[in-house]
Amino acid sequence: QVQLVESGGDSVQAGGSLRLSCLATGYAGNINYCLGWFRQAPGKEREWVAAIDSRGRVTITYTDSVKGRFTISQGFPRNKVYLQMNSLELEDTAMYYCAASQPYWGSKTCGPADFTYWGQGTQVTVSS
Repeated sequence: QVQLVESGGDSVQAGGSLRLSCLATGYAGNINYCLGWFRQAPGKEREWVAAIDSRGRVTITYTDSVKGRFTISQGFPRNKVYLQMNSLELEDTAMYYCAASQPYWGSKTCGPADFTYWGQGTQVTVSS
């Protein structure tokens, strides 16, 4: 059973930085899978932020508002993923969720529709 555990959420002032971490467990052997980050602000729909496959390739950053400020990367071992968030803005305040896909063989471009498993979320609050 795939499980995801996020950490790193905190309260920070605008302009600050945070790094979120997610550990995915339950995948067998050398099989591939997508890992990604979503966020949901109060009163808004869930928004895809970024995705990476388990071999470390960045797929895409979904929302233009985080380009140049957020970076998704793979940790070691490869079932760990980070989201480095710099120059945080008030609008980045949200619950951030780690997500993972069904396993697959071969190569795949990870997209927002690929995610099946979800973590509990970690809160990021940006204040002025």
